[in-house]
Amino acid sequence: MNEPDLILLHAPSVFDFRQRRMLYGPVSDVVPSTQVFEMYPIGFLTMLAYLQQHGLNVRIINVALKMLRSRRFNVEKLIKTLRPAAFGLDLHWLVHAQGSLELANRLKEAHPGIPVIFGGLSASYFHEELIRYPQVDHVLRGDSTEEPLRRLLAAIKAGAGFGDIPNLTWKEGAAVRVNPCSHIPADLDALSFDYRKIMRACARYFDFFGHLPFKMWLKYPIVAALSCRGCVHNCTICGGGAAAYVRTCERRAPAYRGPERLAADIGLIARYIKGPVIVLGDILQAGLEHGYAFLRALKRHAVRNHIAFEFFYPPPREFLAAIQDAVPNYNIQMSPESHDERVRYAFGRRYDNAALERSIFDALQLGCRRFDVFFMIGIPEQTPESVRATIDYCAELMGRARRLGYAKCIHPYISPLAPFLDPGSNAFEEPERFGYTLFCRTLEEHRQAQLAPSWKYTLSYETRWMSRSQIVEATYDAALALNALKREHGLITAREAERLARRTARERALMEQIDAVCERAGPRLQDAALRDLMDRFETTGPATICKKDEMNWPSRLIRFHPLRVLRSALSGGEDG
Repeated sequence: MNEPDLILLHAPSVFDFRQRRMLYGPVSDVVPSTQVFEMYPIGFLTMLAYLQQHGLNVRIINVALKMLRSRRFNVEKLIKTLRPAAFGLDLHWLVHAQGSLELANRLKEAHPGIPVIFGGLSASYFHEELIRYPQVDHVLRGDSTEEPLRRLLAAIKAGAGFGDIPNLTWKEGAAVRVNPCSHIPADLDALSFDYRKIMRACARYFDFFGHLPFKMWLKYPIVAALSCRGCVHNCTICGGGAAAYVRTCERRAPAYRGPERLAADIGLIARYIKGPVIVLGDILQAGLEHGYAFLRALKRHAVRNHIAFEFFYPPPREFLAAIQDAVPNYNIQMSPESHDERVRYAFGRRYDNAALERSIFDALQLGCRRFDVFFMIGIPEQTPESVRATIDYCAELMGRARRLGYAKCIHPYISPLAPFLDPGSNAFEEPERFGYTLFCRTLEEHRQAQLAPSWKYTLSYETRWMSRSQIVEATYDAALALNALKREHGLITAREAERLARRTARERALMEQIDAVCERAGPRLQDAALRDLMDRFETTGPATICKKDEMNWPSRLIRFHPLRVLRSALSGGEDG
């Protein structure tokens, strides 16, 4: 077998999580991955597909997943067997700051002559600091680095210079060079979101689990379809907002996937995978006609998979009716962040509760099977009292739904803004203006924060209205109240609610004891008393603030078309 030109590796959030005892808390309860964030970004797929189209061989190794699956898995042993032209690591979500840098360090120790390339939004934001780590050779900036990566690999293989490669930050001896960020595609139509490419890579490298996106994917094979890169909105704390994209990627307008191509992506997925498909990004950002064109195209593909749509602002009833006409199985999710309109406006979402409720109940009346509503803790203007009132609002929504005959159709969730405030967001750039106090500003400070003994000390901020301790306490209080409400409405069983309550109580007890030790010695895991304390508790495991699989959308009993998957993998991924 020929060695790959590039190996893309995804690290856990904390590299030695299997040995290190720490209280992660509810940092991943409302996302598919576990507390070590083993889900790699969708950019791995587009980079693999783009480079394969240009004659390069690419392998994905989800190191985090392999470490999760087996405590005996030896990362160093694997690394020694790898001989690509270059290694690529993602630092997209800042939560991977410690794990990705440590994995890069192990790669560089084993293969000092093989270049290590970083990319992702967080890598782009911190590129000038990141490049100064000795284990980092190149940083590709921006949200669309497929072509710059191709050119960089060509230069590496040819032994050529890097001065003309767009979006590249690199080292020339002891000097750091920053090339212009000039590759900013206006649309996403040149990219391939063909999951058959990953199927083929699994077969080519005899590595099935290395290419899986997260631990429970085989049981719950959710797949993403990307509608855009960038955003027209400018939410205060979002690192993917309009202003943040200008700062981080120099992107001044979103790049959209054409409606026909986006629908074709979903149609192709449905030929092989029967699991849910989430359409990432609000399909109305590009305008109503763009959204209608997508739904017309999607209807022609006659997709039976469950489709999840996310909206940043309440969609009109007519558009909801068009969704009902185009897709037989779907749900909708929105993130109003708070029931309090004043808090929501401070966050950057400028719509009122009347508009939100109108869209929720219009959707249910038209046939939507489920409406997920997400709230957040740790945002501007929010107090502990406001958090408690958000749960009361959830009770009102669910009670109204039950009275109208839509019992169990509204699924509310609440989670903390954790562990970090997004770099590049307006609040990160001007914390005082938006009421934040930041404990971490540099990449290294964030990396060090991930080694704290509990998620309270990892939190990179507090607000004018809530301290770190209050954010933690409000999170646990809200979780207990919301789970009791879900039990009342039949969304979870009494047994499940009791399990979550017990885990919350255990975490709170451990948090109090950690605080007592840290008051004496500081938040250092090296302290012997702290190590002994952590060893007596389970510090990783099931979700705390919600039942993890409650978030799962419907998936058919047989989740794949096995013969099509096998034929595609063995034929190069291009079968019809």
